Order: sequence, then C-alpha cells, then structure tokens
Amino acid sequence: MTISSISTARVQSAIVAASSRTGVDFNYLLGQAKLESGLRANAKAARSSASGLYQFIESSWLAVVKKHGAEHGLGWAADAIGPGNRVVDASTRQAILALRNDPAAASLMAAEHASDNKDALQATLGRDATGTDLYMAHFLGLGGAKKFLTKMAASPNASGAALFPQAASANKGVFYAKNGQPRSLTQIYDRFADKLAGSDAAGTASANRDFATRVLGLNGDTTVVTGSESAEDALSWASSTIGQLDKRKSVDLLRPTPNTARLAYMMLAGL
Repeated sequence: MTISSISTARVQSAIVAASSRTGVDFNYLLGQAKLESGLRANAKAARSSASGLYQFIESSWLAVVKKHGAEHGLGWAADAIGPGNRVVDASTRQAILALRNDPAAASLMAAEHASDNKDALQATLGRDATGTDLYMAHFLGLGGAKKFLTKMAASPNASGAALFPQAASANKGVFYAKNGQPRSLTQIYDRFADKLAGSDAAGTASANRDFATRVLGLNGDTTVVTGSESAEDALSWASSTIGQLDKRKSVDLLRPTPNTARLAYMMLAGL
C-alpha cells in the first residue's frame, strides 16, 4: 500500500492508538491532524520542509524521534541521530524523515511532542496549557509559543506579523486578514482555537458521527456496548461525546475523563 492510498480510517485509528499509548487526549490529536494536513498522511508544505500528518519540519522531527523514538520501536532511528540532530548517513536520514508520512509513527511522535510542550509551557505560563497553547508550540516551536503567549497576555492587540516576520512571510493566511491587514495575537490565537474546536456545528456533528461509525466499526457488533445498550445507542453516545469534547478549549490533555477513557476503549475494540 502506498502512502497516497492510506485511508482516513487507518489514519484515525493510528491517532486513537497513539492517544491510548501516551495518554494525550485523542480529540486534540485528531483536531491537530485535521488542521495541519486534513488527515492526509502524505501532505507536504509548499514553503517549508514540513511534511506528513502533523507537518513536522525536519529539525523538529529529528529532535522528537531522537528523544522518544526508542520508546515506540524506533530505536534504530533514535540511535542514528547524533548531536545537533545530525544523521551522518544520507539514506538513513531520509528514511527517518520519511517516517513523518507513516500515520502510526507521526501520531506517536506528535503525542509525545505535545506532552513535552505541555510541561514546558505550564512552567512558563503558570497555568494549565490549553489545546490551542499546544498547537502554537507545534506551529511556532516551543520558544516561539512562549514568546507568543507571553506577549499576548501583556499586549493582546499586538501584531503577530511584527513579532514573527519570518513565520508571517511563510504563512500569510494565518498572520494577515483577506484585506491585507495584519492580525493581532489574540485574533491569530482565537482563529486556531475555533479551527481546533470546529466552528460549523452541523458539519462537525456529521463528521463526528462519521468518525465514530468508521473507527468504532460497530455495525451491529455489541462487544463495546454496556448493559441493554444497542450498537446504535453506543454509536450515538460516542458521536455526541466527541462533539462535547470538541467544544472544550481548556482541558488537561494528559488526564482523560471517564468519557474519553471509554471512547478510547471503544475505538481500540473496533480496530
């Protein structure tokens, strides 16, 4: 099977597995992948080295694989990455970078990256990190996110493009409105928050049910239902719960609730 033929269901299943293995909220990981790549495992940025489901640039990918690869069966890759995240052998380097297009590897590394960033951001901000905070760390790098969030707290109407001219040049749609006016830090942050949460209620509800249907794979199977609950009841509960989670912009992503725990179990049972 080629990367281009990887199904959305397989991509979503990889995200579920990564969430279950790392404890990072699957709804955040799913939203990030939708926003970054539209759930396309072979997505490639036009103006940077970003590639894959989570659009890791080369340097960030090498860093996270070096730190966490061995924990997830990628010891060969982690061992090959030396000081300064350099890989001596060119073919090995390309093989490691190609893992960005593997849904399982990309989802696991994205989850570990989010966990690392959460700890670092909370130490700087003195508060719980939201999903949007974590996305800023993925988008701008940890140092950039700290700079963005600290400046936003002090001067919410400051221009994002003025603070990050290089990033603005490569991501005009993020930093500038359609009329060419630069967006403020708050406007940039709120747009990402809305996109992660899903702004189209009807479309989101339909997508949630479609997601639950395909990933849970119920189709009359009662192995993941409880008591007198039918498979249809379980499906309705799952899609509704996913919708409720979509609305949460402030959440401890490393402490799943009973609802997210049950969703993860249902999804894994459907694999």
